[in-house]
This record gives sequence, structure tokens and C-alpha cells, in this order.
Amino acid sequence: MCFNNLKGLRLRRVIFVLQGCLFFNKAFRISLQRDKRPSLRREVFCLASKILPFAGGIHPPHSKHSTEDKKVEICKVPDIVKIPLKQHVGAPCVPLVKPGDKVKWGQKIGQPQGYISAAVHSSVSGTVQSIEEAEQPDGSRVETVVIQNDGKDTPDHSIRPGTLESLNAEELRNIVMEAGIVGMGGAAFPTHVKLSPPPERKIDTVILNGSESEPFLTSDDRLMLEHPEDILYGCKVIMKILGVSRAFIAIEDIMPEAIRILSAKAEGEKGIQVVRLGTKYPQGAEKQLIYAITGRQVPSGGLPMDVGTVVQNVGTAAAISRAVRTGEPLTQRIVTVSGGAVREPKNLLVRIGTSFRDVIDCCGGWKEKPVKILSGGPMMGVAQHTLDVPVTKGTSGIVLFTEKEAAMPEVSNCIRCGRCASVCPIRLMPLLISANSLKGNYEEAEKLHALDCIECGSCSFICPAARPLLQSIQVAKKEILAGRKKRDASVSNDLSEGRTDRNKSNRT
Repeated sequence: MCFNNLKGLRLRRVIFVLQGCLFFNKAFRISLQRDKRPSLRREVFCLASKILPFAGGIHPPHSKHSTEDKKVEICKVPDIVKIPLKQHVGAPCVPLVKPGDKVKWGQKIGQPQGYISAAVHSSVSGTVQSIEEAEQPDGSRVETVVIQNDGKDTPDHSIRPGTLESLNAEELRNIVMEAGIVGMGGAAFPTHVKLSPPPERKIDTVILNGSESEPFLTSDDRLMLEHPEDILYGCKVIMKILGVSRAFIAIEDIMPEAIRILSAKAEGEKGIQVVRLGTKYPQGAEKQLIYAITGRQVPSGGLPMDVGTVVQNVGTAAAISRAVRTGEPLTQRIVTVSGGAVREPKNLLVRIGTSFRDVIDCCGGWKEKPVKILSGGPMMGVAQHTLDVPVTKGTSGIVLFTEKEAAMPEVSNCIRCGRCASVCPIRLMPLLISANSLKGNYEEAEKLHALDCIECGSCSFICPAARPLLQSIQVAKKEILAGRKKRDASVSNDLSEGRTDRNKSNRT
């Protein structure tokens, strides 16, 4: 038996070496015929993603069968929308309206404060009822504009169409910023910031993320199937803004129809290639996607632009396309509603500010009372305690779990098996970071690079002892960042006191 296992291992190694030889042979041929064989280039990058996968990762059940074949439907627009003034990473917006004001669809109602922020627009026309602090899907409480919908969708005068050819890079970047576009994959980072790299960071590659490796969610898949032109147009806008000539659209091989459609559409587009990726979670994480496609490794604490790359979600590209072509700001998005408890799983086009309750009602409610409701997917989603939270720019899905689906195994002691370390895509030691976090030893957790964790949940998924690895690491990250802010504030106060003392001594 041992001999057979040894033979199998040797055979796999031989196959791997042969694949590598084939890849580098094709790469050499491409270097000789760079502009003559675009289809060969795509084949080589396809092969590269197979033999250079990112480290770690898992294969959870996809659970996409309920919605992957369902076309996007328009969700009924509610009578009341509650639009948060902070739906993004960075500083919240300040309101530009007050109770009693009449607003139009697409009108800016939140002005960004600071560079890392994103404008907020009304998703309906109507009357502002109030501005109040309200709970959001991520658990925070932020200022929220409550608008009574008049049902007319009267467009704001600022919505004006444009063309890619007639606008320069700076004008296009300004349109993206004014449209309030953020990362649509869930991170909600302001897009105009990503499209404004400092001069010393030379960007040569754009990657559009269409992998959608999170279980249950199919919003990106349906977008690629139904609106491939928007994705390609948005890709060209991004390329023009950054001044690059090379872009990849990355799609996992469990979405063959999306690969086929986008490949056909991209055939005549110069510099844009569709890359078929092997299926593995978390394929959509920026650092893992960059390595799988380019072989470049983003350093610890670094950003994709450190290795000359900018990554955007396909939904973000589509939103950019609409902002340029029609002038439409980000006021709606596709949301997947799935899970065993929902009566009719759907992919819905939902206005920002629509409550989770209204969205679920559009799917016929639930067929059995859900035990857990998630904003997002089961790996990185956030559990909700109320349905009276609004859909935001970062809401990619709403998943309703039955008691059976939500059942959690009993937590037991760590058995030191090392599986969490083997699947960590960042190559961290989750068990050690978690142990220090549970003891309140956050300095040690920081030394173990807790802040590099991308919170994908692979460690918790694979743990045979059902340890709360991800949750404890999240606590450690928050405490480390809070400690840094406290230290920075203390240093700032000390410097201020020192200057005051020097001024006094100079006066005396």
C-alpha cells in the first residue's frame, strides 16, 4: 500500500513538471509571436492559473443551484427607503438635504467628507421624512436619510450621458467619484481611490473579479450572463483612467456559460482577456487573484498597486459603465436571495435603501421560519437580528438558513491538527492568533500578523473542533487597531504638550 502511494505521488510530480514545461514552452512561443496569437495567450494564462494556484483555500459546497439559472428580476420599489450616509470604507457623508425637502432620483443627498469616502444619492424621487441614526447590516449605527417615495422616479438634472471617446482620464475618474461607486463585491471601498494611484506606483494590469467563490451567491454570475457589454465597457473605462493596455476578466470554471459569453464578446477587444480559473475559495480575494493570474505576490501589509495591479469587481465595472454612458449614479444593485428557508430564491435588482424585509417579501417570504439570516454569504456574511436594515451598496446577497442549515457543531478543544494553517491563503497560523486573542494577548497576536488576515473563514470551516477561529481573530484585529489609534493619539498629545512647553519657555 505504501509503495502504491509512493508511486502515485511520484506520478503526480511528473505530471506537474510536464505541465510546467508545457506552460513555459507556450510562454516562449508567445514572446516570439506576441501580437499574432491572442487565443494562445489566453490558453497560456488559463494554464498558468492551474499550475500556479494560490496557497491554501477550501472547497465548500457551492449551493448555487437555487438561483444560478434564474434571470434578474426587478424588485418592487418600496414606499419608504432608508439610505445610510455611510455605505463604504472611510468617512461618512454629511447630509445635503433636510426633512421636508423634495428630492429626485439620482440626486446627491450625501456629500463625502475626506478623500476616502463616497457620495450617496437618492434611489427614488419623493420627500425627505427624517434624518435619523439607524442600524446597518454590518451592525453599526449611522445617519440615515428616510425618504417617502412618490412613485414617479423623476430624474435629477445632473444625470447626463457621456461617451468614453469624448472624455479624458481625469473627467472619467471624476464621473466615477461623483457617481458614488464603491467595490460591489462586498468590501465597498471607494472606487475613485483605487483609480488614483500615486505617481510612483506604475500600474500595468487590471483584473476584473468575476470568480464569485462565496457559496449561495450568483449576482455576479447573472450580471456576466445578462450584461456582458456593461462589464467590457466598464473595463475599458478603467483601462483608460489608469493608462494601461492589459486587462483580465477572471471567472471560475464552474461558470462555463459566463466564460463562453464574455470570451466571445471580448474577442475583438484589444488587451482584454477572459481567464478561466480553477474553482477554489477564496478565489475572489485580491491577493489570491493577483497571484493566480500574474504570479505576483502582494507583500504583507501591501496593496495590489504595490505590484502594479488594480482589481475591481465585475459589478463595479458595470456600475462605472452606467455612470459614463447614462450618467446614472449608484442607486441600485443585484442581490441574490437564497437559502433553504426562502420560499422562492431569486436574483433581484434592488434599490439602495430597500429593507431586507421588503426584499424577502418580493421572494414570497419564507416557507419556514429562518433560524439565521445573513447579509452576504455563509463564509463572510454578517448575521442579522432584524429585517429592518436597508440594502446598501455592498449588499451582494441575503441568505436565509433553516434550523438544519444553521446547526453548529459543539466546540471542543484544539487537537493541534494544523488544518487551519494548511488552508489559510495568507499562510498565517490561525490557531495561535486565536489562542492569543482569547487570552487577551493582542500584542502577541499582532506579532503573528493578525492584521494580514483577510477574514475569509477558511480556518473556521475546516476546523474539526469547531473552534471560533475567525471570530476571535476579528476581535484581535479590532483590538490591535484600537490600540494603535490610542498610541498615536498619545504620541500626538505628548508632542503637542512638548510644543506648548517650549513656547512657554521661549516667552519667559
